[in-house]
Amino acid sequence: MRQTWLSGIAPVFLRRASLVVVLGAFAGVIVSSSQGAVVNDKQVAFGPGNPFYAKSTLPFEAPPFDKIKDGDYEPAIEAGMAEELKEIGAIADNSAAPTFENTVVAMEKTGSLFQRAMAAFSGVTGANTNPELERVQKELAPKLAAHRDAIYLNTKLFHRVAAVYEQRESLKLSPEGLRLVQVRYRDFVHAGANLSDADKDKLRKLNEEESTLSNGFRSKVLAATKDAAYATTDQAALAGLTAADLSGAEAAAKERKKEGYVLPLQNTTQQPYLSSLSVRATRQAVFDASWTRTERGDANDTRSTIARLAQLRAEKGKLLGHDSYAGWKLEDQMAKTPENALKFMDALVAPSTANAADEAKDIQGVIDSQNNDTQKGGFSVEAWDWEFYSEQVRKAKYDIDEAQVRPYFELNNVLENGVFYAAGQLYGLSFKERKDIPVWNPDVRVFEVFDGDSKPLALFYCDYYKRDNKNGGAWMSNFVDQSKLMGTLPVVYNVANLPKPAAGEPALVSFSDVVTMFHEFGHALHGMLADSEYPSLSGTSVARDFVEFPSQFNEHWATYPAVFAHYAKHYKTGAAMPEDLATKIKKAADFNQGYLLTELLAAAELDMQWHSLPVGDGLQEPDAFEKAALAKKGFALSYVPPRYRSSYFSHIWGGGYAAGYYAYLWSEMLDDDAFQWFQDHGGLTRANGDRFRKMVLSRGNTEDLAKMYEAWLGSAPKVEPMLKYRGLEKGATK
Repeated sequence: MRQTWLSGIAPVFLRRASLVVVLGAFAGVIVSSSQGAVVNDKQVAFGPGNPFYAKSTLPFEAPPFDKIKDGDYEPAIEAGMAEELKEIGAIADNSAAPTFENTVVAMEKTGSLFQRAMAAFSGVTGANTNPELERVQKELAPKLAAHRDAIYLNTKLFHRVAAVYEQRESLKLSPEGLRLVQVRYRDFVHAGANLSDADKDKLRKLNEEESTLSNGFRSKVLAATKDAAYATTDQAALAGLTAADLSGAEAAAKERKKEGYVLPLQNTTQQPYLSSLSVRATRQAVFDASWTRTERGDANDTRSTIARLAQLRAEKGKLLGHDSYAGWKLEDQMAKTPENALKFMDALVAPSTANAADEAKDIQGVIDSQNNDTQKGGFSVEAWDWEFYSEQVRKAKYDIDEAQVRPYFELNNVLENGVFYAAGQLYGLSFKERKDIPVWNPDVRVFEVFDGDSKPLALFYCDYYKRDNKNGGAWMSNFVDQSKLMGTLPVVYNVANLPKPAAGEPALVSFSDVVTMFHEFGHALHGMLADSEYPSLSGTSVARDFVEFPSQFNEHWATYPAVFAHYAKHYKTGAAMPEDLATKIKKAADFNQGYLLTELLAAAELDMQWHSLPVGDGLQEPDAFEKAALAKKGFALSYVPPRYRSSYFSHIWGGGYAAGYYAYLWSEMLDDDAFQWFQDHGGLTRANGDRFRKMVLSRGNTEDLAKMYEAWLGSAPKVEPMLKYRGLEKGATK
């Protein structure tokens, strides 16, 4: 099954690679002192009592969450910024001639306090926030981006980097060292280092406003999603839900101190419950709650925020020498230009919408045939009907009942006997749960990861259950990056929003949830298998349209026969899923793919059109812009809404994927072609896994990504496997 979730690398703090960007500006002056930092003449308390003061003594330098209090983050981050700017200043002011070691490598060694404090803060604010942390996040947003600007717009520092870059070919550097020089120089230029002083000031102001608005957008969406949850005291309105679903809805209501039942919203437009709810009025109410969550004219309405963000980004793109923000953003991506990304996406519109229209005919046929006590026909399919009736079509075509499937997908069993098992077969990894590593929430589990030679390789955290104080979607990031230079091993985490069962009940998940787990663990593998000298080039520090490749590639193993048989077992009896049911699931892999690709394409095209706006178009009214943008690209199917509406599209307004949501599709082309290579060379074997690990997963950003991929595959990527695995070859021909 091919579907894309909110995933990727949490874009909240400045990493050495500068591929994860915090935007904004801060006019204050930060200097260091022995016991803290002075910010605009205000002393920030920071000393040995702060858990970030020294490197963690826990295994792998894991964050000491049992000792960290909410009040520890802000002073540590402020002091970390001061310390790093002092270190950067020493490099910029060095009177010695610039060299690879005293400039580029020296930069790699800066900011250790800032990195460890910001990494923990990023992880907790994404997965377990509260009003105090949100206050700190709001106050830090412009300061963090100013910190980035203070480094990348530092003229003296850039001149030293440029000097090393100009002589790079004569320095006899290692291939990775040469790549580091190229990436570092490119990052400076991309960030505006070549601008005049006056234009740098303009850029700082644009960044300041942009970072403040982006942070505000994230907070509004989090609050709006919680507030918009569907609530009812009428159990009959929830007809179709299972007993476990009802129990979970009751628990959600009690948690919010409400009577009856609550169905929390997830990040996407469509909601999981819509496939089961048999009362049409309830389905429409749930859909409307999702669709309008941030368009209610209240404090959490985001429309004015995104209109201003689009305008600011257009101005930024022009200032940095491009026709649009998208032109600037894509210059260091695999696609290179918006035109290339659009050409790729536009070619998929016709086959995807044609298949979606065919799927709609099947759904309409079911609707028209029904006229009984529970279901009445006589209406045209709408967006809130799709999930419910497509499930009926799926049952009719493939005889699959979700209630029959879920008992074979117990979350912990899927993790250990599916996700971990595949990693063991491919890369020789083994996993041991650690109960002694402190976590940020009791739901979190921690595993130590061992390599094939039994040597410790990484630490892995997983936080799967939905909470109201957790951002929507699923993602991966690092608390500690792998680096031979720094002597560090990776500390990686996955976060998701899977339904939490009532106390004492098993965590039975859908098959799409299973694929989400494989997807995010693909990101984790990219981080855990990193084997780089320099932290800037390690693991997931790659272009946006490449970073989703390892994660989407890992999805394929969810349905691979040997892996599927190892984890798809009944949670009560341990019996393997009956062969006929397993076969049905796999045969249904391309079911509904016209819809799924169309909703994803619509969102990606929306993103690119927002960020292709030229300067001078003024503020856009989001609803009108969205409607016109979708019509322009041929998305006239009212029953297939975009996966994310503009007003709650967290990826692009608050999540680092601005002008980059196409990356999921671009990476899908890479991952499907890669999986086809595995199929052609024996499938799930240790030899194949080791080759992929050595030539791709361990390499991070240590070489040109297109060349890296071609060296491993033996050719440039082809789109045909993507159409094959999407089941769209027929539509593509049409």
